[in-house]
Amino acid sequence: MPVPSVLVFDVNETLVDIDSLSPLFAELFGDERVLREWFAQLVMYSMSATLADSYVDFSTLAQGVLRMVGDIHRVAVSDEHVHRLKTGLLTMPAHPDAAEGLARLKDNGFRLVTLTNSPPNPDGPTALQSSGLAEFFEHQLSVDACHAFKPSPAVYRYACETLEVAPTECMMVAAHVWDTLGAQNVGFSGALIARPGNPPLPVAGLPQPNLVASDLRQLAAELIDS
Repeated sequence: MPVPSVLVFDVNETLVDIDSLSPLFAELFGDERVLREWFAQLVMYSMSATLADSYVDFSTLAQGVLRMVGDIHRVAVSDEHVHRLKTGLLTMPAHPDAAEGLARLKDNGFRLVTLTNSPPNPDGPTALQSSGLAEFFEHQLSVDACHAFKPSPAVYRYACETLEVAPTECMMVAAHVWDTLGAQNVGFSGALIARPGNPPLPVAGLPQPNLVASDLRQLAAELIDS
């Protein structure tokens, strides 16, 4: 694998910790594990909207999916709960390894950008800015510019066009195989950050990540050593 010059980072779960939303789900459903059910449904319906050539932004979709999951569990989801979710999505903390790993990569000459399903926030800081990680990145890109969600090929091509680089110069760094699959489909290399609950997908015939790392410190060490 050629060493990439541009590292394109997913944000949710890869850089910031969605488990910070667990208290809301524990209070609302009596089981914090419903967080993972909600997030899986959110990702599924984001992809479904793109396949159906429809679009609403990720925050709006997240709020609607919370109400849907409430109906599934026969739990009343109030406007206050929805507001807390919206606020929580904008204030998720960075993973403990993120700043150190990003600093090492930047100091060693890699270009760092983000590409997230989350929209820009016209009313204040984004999750990346709230987490304190924004300073490491030269660009903060959102799929909102494409009106399509990852892993649509259009999203990764948009990133390349914005950065004026070829796909082969880029590596997608994500905690989700569906994201690395989408990027690899258009010519990126892929690095999977195997956070808890996000292992590789060992299926013959599907592209496997070029690198698998437990966190960003390990990713930095492997890329710098190479």
